[in-house]
Amino acid sequence: MRHVTIRQLQLFVAAAETLSFARVAENLHLTPAGVSFQIKQIEALSGFALFERVGKKAALTEAGRTLLGHAKQVLRSLEDADQAMMALKGLTGGQVTIGLVSTAKYLVPHMLARFRAEHPGIVIHLREGNRREINSAIVNGEIDLAVMGQPLPGVDVTAEPFAPHPSVIIAAPDHPLAAYPPADQPLLPAGLLAGENFVLREEGSGTRALFDRFFDRAGFAPRVAMMTSSNETIKQAVMAGMGVALISGHTIGLELRLGLLTTLAVEGFPLMRSWFVAHRRNMPLLPVHRHLRSFFLEKGESIIDELDRDYRRLAAAGAIPAS
Repeated sequence: MRHVTIRQLQLFVAAAETLSFARVAENLHLTPAGVSFQIKQIEALSGFALFERVGKKAALTEAGRTLLGHAKQVLRSLEDADQAMMALKGLTGGQVTIGLVSTAKYLVPHMLARFRAEHPGIVIHLREGNRREINSAIVNGEIDLAVMGQPLPGVDVTAEPFAPHPSVIIAAPDHPLAAYPPADQPLLPAGLLAGENFVLREEGSGTRALFDRFFDRAGFAPRVAMMTSSNETIKQAVMAGMGVALISGHTIGLELRLGLLTTLAVEGFPLMRSWFVAHRRNMPLLPVHRHLRSFFLEKGESIIDELDRDYRRLAAAGAIPAS
């Protein structure tokens, strides 16, 4: 593999991700025959077939999957070297790839808009996933920084908290529990939720882990109506009367203002976590990455305050820690 070119690695990665030589040819302004020739050249240099046919579809061989991981690391290292050289020249540009858990998409774009207003030459790439996926992307060097809840234990990640993160139980406004508690009972007992149907996040998400921990401590198993990876789908299902849900308070500001959802005043809620900015441990950060990390730590909470004053008031109203 010593004689493979950067262009060939870029072409291989594109082919491996699309599994379509025709699409790669179109995107890179080549002919399909030209793409096929370059792939054969890489296979000859590696000594392995990199693609195979499975039915009518192309797929990577084991050697192809192995090479893909290394090729991405090589290309990423070259990009990092380029940015480091730019920093030495005192340039104000650069690129940063940010991973964010799906709940963070309600906040992070607002913070990045402020950051880019101060640094318009920086190009930002976003990658969204659940907690498990973002942890994996950090460890594998696929992203520079991440905004997420508490990272999974035991992973090679450095994470620093920068803002509170409340989670609440939501229901449709006409839900029977929405009219409670009565005046002489400040909060609904958590045990009342035992009779409710729940719309849940998928396994691997931070919200789902929080949900499981709470109900383990509450001592009963909730009834599950539906599971989904989408906060938007959860909100729509709750509005439709499918059940209630545990969700980040930062995701429902618009629906509360429009009267489409309500929060239930349940004992022990809101559950409080923190937002973290995270990166791979023992991996040096480039200047642009360090600057954005500092921006999150120094200004993130105040920006969230502006976006979500109602939930900052709720979070300060005597919530108990979730962990």
